[in-house]
Amino acid sequence: MCISELAQPLQLEEINKRVVTTLYEALSSRDVDTVHRLLNPDLEWWFHGPPIHQHLMHILTGSSSDDSSFTFIPHSIVAFGSTVIVEGDDKQLSVSWVHAWTVTDGIISQVREYFNTSVTVTCFGDTDGFSSPDLSISTCQSVWQSKLCDNKSVPGLVLAL
Repeated sequence: MCISELAQPLQLEEINKRVVTTLYEALSSRDVDTVHRLLNPDLEWWFHGPPIHQHLMHILTGSSSDDSSFTFIPHSIVAFGSTVIVEGDDKQLSVSWVHAWTVTDGIISQVREYFNTSVTVTCFGDTDGFSSPDLSISTCQSVWQSKLCDNKSVPGLVLAL
């Protein structure tokens, strides 16, 4: 494998992070045209948390004016292939959230949204070219864990990539 082949996934991850960062900037400035350009019209949405915190859905669909004061403040953005994980909180630091975006060809096709939930991201696979039908032998590597929920009693879940 040559160096350019190794660099391609890293470049793709940076591009995907840039797409998601641009989305947050557009959400913050209420730039509807940019938001529409970045999101697939058939965006797949998964939500985990109290229903009162479905702020992103309300902002993107325009279904409620109550959410106009909610601002997503990203604290960390990390990419794993086509998945971009963003963690943040609101202005008052009363809730923390994690978004897992799937970016395909520069367009966001899926979002998994977690409010007041501790999220651990793991990658399953065979790293040495060895695979086994016995799941106890296959690899499971934790690659990221939310930090803003550390001192709170919140549910936790694992997001497998």
